Formats: sequence, structure tokens, C-alpha cells
Amino acid sequence: MRLTFLGTGTAMPVPDRAQTGLLLESGDRALLVDCGSGVLQRLSGTDVGYEGVSTVLLTHHHLDHVADLLPLLKARWLAGEEHLEVVGPAGTKSLLDGLLDVHDYLDGRVDLSVREVGPTAFSAAGFDVDATEMRHSMDCLAYRFEGDGGPGSDVVFSGDGEASASLASFADGAAVLAHDCSFPDDVDVSNHPTPSRLGEVLAGHEYGRVYLTHLYPHTEGRHDEMLDSIGAHYDGDVRFARDGLTVEVS
Repeated sequence: MRLTFLGTGTAMPVPDRAQTGLLLESGDRALLVDCGSGVLQRLSGTDVGYEGVSTVLLTHHHLDHVADLLPLLKARWLAGEEHLEVVGPAGTKSLLDGLLDVHDYLDGRVDLSVREVGPTAFSAAGFDVDATEMRHSMDCLAYRFEGDGGPGSDVVFSGDGEASASLASFADGAAVLAHDCSFPDDVDVSNHPTPSRLGEVLAGHEYGRVYLTHLYPHTEGRHDEMLDSIGAHYDGDVRFARDGLTVEVS
């Protein structure tokens, strides 16, 4: 399986980070996870392209995770693609209905199917997925994607949300854990983790590698400090994700 970080940023733009989006590939399967502003542009630069992504899986409905949904639908229509599936937590159908009410000329341009999922196992674009709830300011799901070589090749994406013991256990043994780490320790924040808190909940668990993503401008120039804060509690391999980073998971 291959993981590409299309967007590692947030609702506060910086020049080198699009909003949230991840691309998973395995054989002829491709799945886009979240679709924030700028993600469609990044996707167009991959071998898969927007023509090759017919399923989008949403963690939640904040704008920095869904802003490029209708641009993706329009791009696929203009490219002659006929189908788009959007999968996400409760309220996903209402989200799409509302967007198409505003941009009604796009309604019916492609065969759009919407599927709502909860904290359970399901399949998306041929990937076996398990989901768990995150603590965030709205309903949000974290996902575990089954790898080609068993649990030790799984990929977990936290979506947005506070660091939690339940998510740390949910991700245990995964090859890759991509986790929200929005702010340094000195920012008073809820609904997102700080490095110290993230390190505390990861302690005692094993992951092949942890990638920090969903990075606000507050984190720029402070990566070493943030890694030290995590390392005070968790001694595993932790790195910062960047747009365009591709990880081969085996």
C-alpha cells in the first residue's frame, strides 16, 4: 500500500501546505481521504489523478476537509468520468444535498452516491476499513485501513481530534499512524492535541512510524521542540508530514 500526503495543513493557509487530504493506493485501488482546499490541485499532480479517484472518504465535515468536494465532482464530470462516491459520518448526505442546492448546475452531472458510516468496519474503494470516534467539535471518525500484509502493514489516520487513549489503542501495531498535531504546547487549545499530550497517550504502544499532520502556522519553526515534547513520553519514530510525501507501506 502507498500513502501520499496531499495536504497537511489547516483552515489557516500557508504557502506549502494544502488543507487536509490523503491518497491511499494499492494495486488498481485508489481512495481519497478528506478533500480540503488545494487537495484537488495536489491530486492532479499524482499518477492517479482526479480521473482515477472515484471514492472520497470523509473524517468529518469541517470546511478544511471538504472544500474541494464539488470541485472534484466538476473536474471528474469535465474529464468524462461518470461516477463519484462520497462516504462519511452521519450528516454526509445533508452536506452534499446542501452543496448541490447552492451549485445546482452540478446536480446530476455524475452518478453521485453517498454512504454514511459509523464507528464500525466497512469497505471503501476496495479497502477494508475500521472506524472509531474522535473527540472533536463535531462528529469525527478516525480510520484504520487494512494493509496488504496483515495488521503490521495497516495505516491509521486520526482525522481531527484530541489525543486519546482509545485512539492510541485503536492504532496499536499499525505500520503508519498519521495523527493531528495542530499546535505546540504553549497554545491553549481544545479539540486538537498538543505534542506533550500526544506523547503521553502514545506511550506504551507500538507503531512503525508516526507522522504529524494538520499543522497550523503556529507550528512553523518549532518542529524540533514539538518532537522533543513527544519524545519525552514516547520513544518511537515520529516525523512531520509534508505535502507530496509518499510512504510505501509494507
